[in-house]
Order: sequence, then structure tokens, then C-alpha cells
Amino acid sequence: MARLAAFDMDGTLLLPTHRLGNETIDTLHALHQRDITIAFATGRHLMDVQVVREQLTLPAWLITGNGTRIHDLEGQQLFGCDLSSSVAEEVIHTHWQTPTSIHIFNDEGWFTDKPLLGALEAHVMSGFHYQLRDLRQMSAHEVTKICFIAPHEMLQALKVELQQALGERANICFSAWDCLEVLPLDCHKGAALAHLCQHLSLSMADCMAFGDAMNDREMLERVGSGFIMGNAMHQLKSSLPHLPIIGHCETQAVSHYLNHWMSTPHLDYSPEC
Repeated sequence: MARLAAFDMDGTLLLPTHRLGNETIDTLHALHQRDITIAFATGRHLMDVQVVREQLTLPAWLITGNGTRIHDLEGQQLFGCDLSSSVAEEVIHTHWQTPTSIHIFNDEGWFTDKPLLGALEAHVMSGFHYQLRDLRQMSAHEVTKICFIAPHEMLQALKVELQQALGERANICFSAWDCLEVLPLDCHKGAALAHLCQHLSLSMADCMAFGDAMNDREMLERVGSGFIMGNAMHQLKSSLPHLPIIGHCETQAVSHYLNHWMSTPHLDYSPEC
């Protein structure tokens, strides 16, 4: 019996409109009533996810920035990890051959140097938004992550450039089809969830988790029960072929699975169409 449920948000818990469906909200409240600890494990910023938690009126632990921060139920920081300043400096100041939009995140917010059409649509629930800055004038200290947004083919080329330049000094992963992130070394959702479990006197075997992108891989492979969305990146499905695939975020598949798990756990689960 799982004692903690960890949820990625975009492409997993949220609808394609980046909102929570009513069935999903009801299911999260039902989990809470059964004393299941809830954790949101997301690439989003704390400022973004805090608003969502407040709207839900549910106690939830927050793993944000793809594992770079953990905050407790009262909003106090439990864990933090930043990019090394040398890596952040190099990524910010290098002229990469692949043209992309670059975004810097720290505890103060989200920063970019050019308006990005459509980027704010993912934050309709919270109103969280980027701030325009000259990125080369920003401090490379206390940067949690650096994100590149572009078509997937461009990001694949950029990933090769970044890996050649940074080697094993950073964790580089896709958090979405059009989003490539540079994170602190050994910093990911799986490591953050393990840290949270230790704090709560739980084991990773006590956890279930749901995700759809490569930034969810370590979390899904380490928990007792990991579930991959039907709309997940094919790379994630290929890297964890032993994990069950449930339905699409568009049909609130996480809610569908959890309702089955809470009501008829003795029956095999069949994903909805």
C-alpha cells in the first residue's frame, strides 16, 4: 500500500490546457482523506506551484525546479541545490551554435532576454511570468537551472554541444519535447524524492509516482510503483519498458488510475481509451 504519491504536473496531472480537471481535484482530496502524503514533483518554480497548492487547499510537499528545491507544507525550504557558478557562467556566456531561447531560474524568479510568444500559457493557473533581463549581466551564483526552449530537433543538436562543453559537470535532460534543461550534477526528481522520504521516515518503496518526460525517469525508476503517461515522450517509455503505461493527461488518466486503485485494488487495471 503506497503511503506517498508524487506527481509531475505538465503532461501528467494537468490537462493540455495546463489546468487541473475537476475529477483530478476530487481524486487528490480523496487521497488526502486516506492519509496518503501528496507531493508535486515538477520543473516549475516554487512561486508557480505554491499558488496551485493554495488553490487546491490541500497540504502537499513541493519538489520544484526538477529537484533543485524541496519545500514543506508551510513553505519552508527543506533542501536546495544550485548549479555551480562556473557551469552557470559558461552556459550563460557561451555563444551556442544552435539558436534557442534561453531562460534562467533562481529563487527570485524566471528570467529571459526576449519575449517568448505562448510561453505564459502554461502558467494560467498561477499567473507566474518571466522577467526580461540582459542575461549576461545576471549573477551566475545561486542559479537553480537554465532552460532552453526551441523545436525538438534544435534542442537535440544543442544537447550535443552542451554535453561536449560541460562533460559530467551538469545534468542535461529534456523536461518536455521543446524544453532542454541544465541542472546541477546528480540533481533530479528521484534524488529529491529520496531526500523527502528520508525526512518523512518513508522508503522509496512506499511511494507511487507518475510522469511523462525524461526529467521524471529517475523518480519513476526508484519508487515502488511508477506509472508512465500514454502521452509520454517515447524516450521515457523506451528507457523504462517494464513500467505500466496509463492513459493520456487529456482524459485525466492519473485520476482514472487512482480511483481504480482506491476502490478496486484487487482487480487488474485497464487504462481508459
